[in-house]
Amino acid sequence: MTPELMIKACTFYTGHLVKTHFCIWRDIAIPLINEENILAEKMEKAIEYDNFRLQKYVFRLWHSYAAGQKKLLTEALLRIRKMCHHYKLIITLTKWRDKARYEYKKREDELMLKHELQLRKWRSKVKVAAKEEPIPPEHSLSKASLLGGIPECDISLLPERAVSQIFYYLTLRELVICGQVCHSWMLMTQASSLWNSIDFSKVKNIITDKYIVSTLQRWRLNVLRLNFRGCLLRSKTLRSVSLCRNLQELNVSDCPTLTDESMRYISEGCAGVLYLNLSNTTITNRTMRLLPRYFPNLQNLSLAYCRKFTDKGLRYLNLGNGCHKLIYLDLSGCTQISVQGFRNIANSCTGIMHLTINDMPTLTDNCVKALAEKCTRITSIVFIGAPHISDCAFKALSTCNLRKIRFEGNKRITDACFKYIHKNYPNINHIYMVDCKRITDGSLMSLSPLKQLTVLNLANCIRIGDVGLKQFLDGPVSTRIRELNLSNCIHLSDASIVKLSERCSNLNYLSLRNCEYLTDLGIEHIVYIFSLVSVDLSGTNISNEGLMSLSRHKKLKELSLSECYKITDVGIQVPRLTLLGKVFFSVPPPAQLLSPKRDETKAFCKGSLILEHLDVSYCPQLSDEIIKALAIYCIYLTSLSIAGCPKITDSAMEMLSAKCHYLHILDISGCVLLTDQMLEDLQMGCKQLRILKMQYCRLISKEAARRMSSMVQQQEYNPNDPPLWFGYDYEGKPLTKQEITPLKEDEEITVTDSIYSGEEEVV
Repeated sequence: MTPELMIKACTFYTGHLVKTHFCIWRDIAIPLINEENILAEKMEKAIEYDNFRLQKYVFRLWHSYAAGQKKLLTEALLRIRKMCHHYKLIITLTKWRDKARYEYKKREDELMLKHELQLRKWRSKVKVAAKEEPIPPEHSLSKASLLGGIPECDISLLPERAVSQIFYYLTLRELVICGQVCHSWMLMTQASSLWNSIDFSKVKNIITDKYIVSTLQRWRLNVLRLNFRGCLLRSKTLRSVSLCRNLQELNVSDCPTLTDESMRYISEGCAGVLYLNLSNTTITNRTMRLLPRYFPNLQNLSLAYCRKFTDKGLRYLNLGNGCHKLIYLDLSGCTQISVQGFRNIANSCTGIMHLTINDMPTLTDNCVKALAEKCTRITSIVFIGAPHISDCAFKALSTCNLRKIRFEGNKRITDACFKYIHKNYPNINHIYMVDCKRITDGSLMSLSPLKQLTVLNLANCIRIGDVGLKQFLDGPVSTRIRELNLSNCIHLSDASIVKLSERCSNLNYLSLRNCEYLTDLGIEHIVYIFSLVSVDLSGTNISNEGLMSLSRHKKLKELSLSECYKITDVGIQVPRLTLLGKVFFSVPPPAQLLSPKRDETKAFCKGSLILEHLDVSYCPQLSDEIIKALAIYCIYLTSLSIAGCPKITDSAMEMLSAKCHYLHILDISGCVLLTDQMLEDLQMGCKQLRILKMQYCRLISKEAARRMSSMVQQQEYNPNDPPLWFGYDYEGKPLTKQEITPLKEDEEITVTDSIYSGEEEVV
């Protein structure tokens, strides 16, 4: 390094050091000139910052307060809107309620007015008919004549298919009568399709052998089905059946004149028969030999109560082509058949699917085992009146795929039987186990997993209770069950009904007859089984309140309330109204129309407009009010039983005849106040009446009953006094406990002149 450079470096360092220290000294030594201005600026900024923070804090408080006030105003506005909407709804509902009340009362008044006019017209027609000659049944009054004339209609103008469908529902007697109306009707009744099926059983007491032979000769090529049940025919007449070469179904049950020789002629001419009913005839082994030879396609065979053939005759079924196509066999009452006979059946008819053996006390487990060895296609068994069948029979049938089981009156079947059913028959859909005393709740628990079960009948199984039914309904079977019969299961209570309403959404038919522990509280839950169409509550403790609850179920078509002594007219009738000078039923006061306390006055009949079957028999507390209510509201009734109701009079039956024109079945047994006038009203109004029971009606004469028999198909009549167990005398007065004495075991009640035939001679 040269001296010049050293001098320059020292000079630069010394100058820099002086400059640095001078600047520091200057800053310290020389005071700031603008310090006050700077402090003033800082103070302004501080004040401004402090004001900003204060404003921000105040604004936050104001914002919170404003938000709260806004929320309160919003809530107040919503409340005001709700109140306005509520008041609008009240006004609207009030107007609707007033209008509904007005319309309801208007409809009631119109209904009562219409009812009064119809009843007046009815009575005027009756008076006119009483003055003139008696009206023949064919020209009596009908509903159309009461409601006014209708335009005439020529049935011959209808299409041929429609005419055939109309005449198809007529009996042989009615068809012959229609053929005598005029020439065009005669041509319509001669359609070949109407003579495919001929039923002679309904005219068996009036038809002649000559007419049967001529009919079969004329329609021999068209006849497919013949029914001679109970007909007393000559052998020559039965032989004429062989003329019908195309015959497929033949019913000669209960024909006392049918012999083996007659069957030989029939079998030779009718080889195409598929259905053959020989029940309760005198056929022997000779006829059994003919069956496999001449009826190779036979599918249904009934030999019920034919006791003259033997095990050997059953062995004949395997001759020739055999009866291997047989799928249905009825051997009810054939007590002469032994175990060997059932083996013969198994060897001959291996394709049997439906087996019916009723009223056969000699039937044992060994008989069933002999059948099950080879008849593995059996799907349906009916063993009613077979007390010696036990659980072993079901074990033997484990190789079959059973779908239907029917037993009755068996004391050897236990819960073990249902374990076999659950294990071996998962597809079973019909179980009928009536009066099997050893069945308990365990049986129901075994059935709960069955997914295909739709029909269950355990009537008279008195050991079944709420616990078993609850376990049964907890399984998948509850959603499939359609029909449930628990009659006389006396341990069931309201808890069972509650469970039914919760689980059985598809239940259609329910029977709880004589279940004494059921009360109105449980019956209220029946309303929630919306699919229900038929209910049997006979012998229960249902009262008017329970009946009012049932009236809310709008789909009920069948209701049985027999022997329900707590039901009175209050539960069925409606309040009264004076209209056109008459006393009728009417609506309640407007204040009660929508009131929840309306139940006590609400009419059961008003809520059951589609009711078709009603049984209120042996309810002696009921009077004319029930009949009048039914006549006004339930005009679609087809079956009515008021047996054992002694307070019913002719005036109520007159109204029933004037309004219920669809009535088919009527039971008025024990209605001791009814007279011949009631029968005259029925003849004029109820043209479709088919079955009439009037036991113990002492005021109805035999002559009137005989005239009425020509109007119906079946009639029961007895003019004697009602028996003591009815609970009242011949005047309808209740008997005291001292007067009601139990009948002796050897005492029998004989009925004379009780049944009149409803058939007339065919012209």
